[in-house]
Amino acid sequence: MMHVSILVPDEQTNMSTIACIIGSYQIFSEANNYLDKNSGKTTFKIELVGASRNEYLNHHLFSLRHQIAINDIRKTDLIIIPASLIRSYETASKNNKLLIDWVAKQYIEGAEIASMCAGSFMLASSGILAGKTCSTHWAFSEKFRELYPDVNLQTDQLITDENGIYTNGGAYSFLNLLMYLVEKFYDRPTAIHCAKYFQIDLDRNLQAPFSIFNGHKKHNDEIILKAQVFIEENYRDKISMANVSAHLHIGRRNFDRRFIKATGLTPLDYLQRVRIEASKKMFETTRKNVSEIMYEVGYNDAKAFRDVFSRVTGLSPLDYKSKYNKDNKFFH
Repeated sequence: MMHVSILVPDEQTNMSTIACIIGSYQIFSEANNYLDKNSGKTTFKIELVGASRNEYLNHHLFSLRHQIAINDIRKTDLIIIPASLIRSYETASKNNKLLIDWVAKQYIEGAEIASMCAGSFMLASSGILAGKTCSTHWAFSEKFRELYPDVNLQTDQLITDENGIYTNGGAYSFLNLLMYLVEKFYDRPTAIHCAKYFQIDLDRNLQAPFSIFNGHKKHNDEIILKAQVFIEENYRDKISMANVSAHLHIGRRNFDRRFIKATGLTPLDYLQRVRIEASKKMFETTRKNVSEIMYEVGYNDAKAFRDVFSRVTGLSPLDYKSKYNKDNKFFH
């Protein structure tokens, strides 16, 4: 029988931490129950794991005691890191540093690791994410890139899977990661059963439709900040980046280099993200059709608009409107 360790940090937690822990325990337990009924065997021994024998998670309304301490586990096969408030090894509490070190040691010894939402920060603190791909909540992407520039962050992806490391995007998308893990470590029928039992969508792999573009302004390049403001105020117009750079008295090549360094995007990509964010809001709140919105946000080519919109959000303009507009019945 394999062993799954669901980490229970005793500090630096929030309500999402508790939700991830309880959800993981419930779903893996149900997967075991289903397999036991159908084949007479279970796949995982499931345990809540803490840094020491005496501590427990105490978060205002809820207290959660773990079942076993890391020093009492000789070997584990899968570690689940819940969402937490840990941002780096340096800011981690004493017990959470013990958990981080234990995760790194277990990975080296063959365990696989799954982090949920902002649990990716704790995972990255261990050093084992360097050079690898991961996801996290889109709202934390700037901070993550600042702290861990050697990690290939893909916030459009709801789930990543690389070298025995699994991560997911934000909030309750950890349920989709759990479905992915159940299918991987059990089988497809067990995953389908759990999806039906807990009413979770299977096979959803993008968090792009849920992201909100926030402008990437947490940097100190005043020239690029001026360029960002100009783009955001004039995105409806035909914007020449050559003219923008000339207006700011900076060479075009240097402008592009500094823009990418400050925001993580090229100036053209930034313009496209601003336009798509504006179009998303119009799709959500107005009855305007795709062509009307396309023109209002500065596009003249329907195919180009559809291609960029789909690349950024993971949905076509019509699918996005149908999914998020409260009056979508008017569009069918």
